[in-house]
Amino acid sequence: MDLKTMCVGITAVGSCLPARELTSQQLQDEVTAGSGMHLPERMFEKVTGIRTRRFAAEGEYASTLALGAARQALARGGYLPADIDLLLFASATRDICEPATAHLVQAELGSRAHALDVSNACNSFLNGIDTARAMILAGRARRALVVTGETPSRAMRRDPSGLAEFRDGFAGYTFGDAGAAVVVEPVARGGILDVETETASEHWEVGGIPGGGSRHPRGDEWSYFRGGGKELRGVFEKIGVDILTRVEARTGYRRDAYARVLVHQVTLPYLERFVELTGVPAGKLVLTVPELGNLASASIGVQLDRIHDELVPGDRVLMVGLGGGVSLMTMVWEKS
Repeated sequence: MDLKTMCVGITAVGSCLPARELTSQQLQDEVTAGSGMHLPERMFEKVTGIRTRRFAAEGEYASTLALGAARQALARGGYLPADIDLLLFASATRDICEPATAHLVQAELGSRAHALDVSNACNSFLNGIDTARAMILAGRARRALVVTGETPSRAMRRDPSGLAEFRDGFAGYTFGDAGAAVVVEPVARGGILDVETETASEHWEVGGIPGGGSRHPRGDEWSYFRGGGKELRGVFEKIGVDILTRVEARTGYRRDAYARVLVHQVTLPYLERFVELTGVPAGKLVLTVPELGNLASASIGVQLDRIHDELVPGDRVLMVGLGGGVSLMTMVWEKS
């Protein structure tokens, strides 16, 4: 196939949710028991719109959830692990600092593909899909498996020492755990039609997990998620609408031209604000945050898995990612 005219798309999708379910009130009770603070009844749910979420069990890891999603995607596509020659673990979470978690997934999967990690906070999965597409177009890969496994629940501060620590880590109480996977390969038509990015790295301190790197290599204190959801939303409100305007100008697709719009979901109020700012019809969204919470980079993958079978060839999907750093990313995909 001529690389200049090659179309690359998503041909199979899978996801994996941990069995353990926790209500927001149960999480709130755990936090208040650990801290001694008194919080209004159902505060977590009222503020975030999140009713329940899934948490990984003891002995269940980011690679476990990624592996479950990977096996599902391969089975649905009719592929064996040996049919994959590129495996990307694209996640904000990893099992260990070294080696790449992609190798842990591959060891269990039984593939011999070129394996590596792609990490860019909650945009990791979209970045992974884009990286796989680029490597295929460059002739470096034939068929890629992009997986994510997210266990951000383990970065929650369950016993804040006071109101200041509670506020500093409140965005972490939106998290839930999940895995997702897609197969990316050449397709006859359609596929990934457009990718756009916007990066505002001056806001990198807005939120994240400080530990595990050379600045804070050790110490539990640095292992908790810190950051303000309001600040992150403020950055999106400042630059997020422009990115969608550029996509529309380049592709000619209006907001209502998509069968579905998949957007990274942090809280329900954030999603409502997204609709208000962008003009995306609310009926185009795939609502997961009230049931599953903020799934970090697995958010868009889980949404895609939920609607993949209802799509018909020619249907277009707009994916909108937002991640700490801060980065925004859009991807226009047409089902082949």
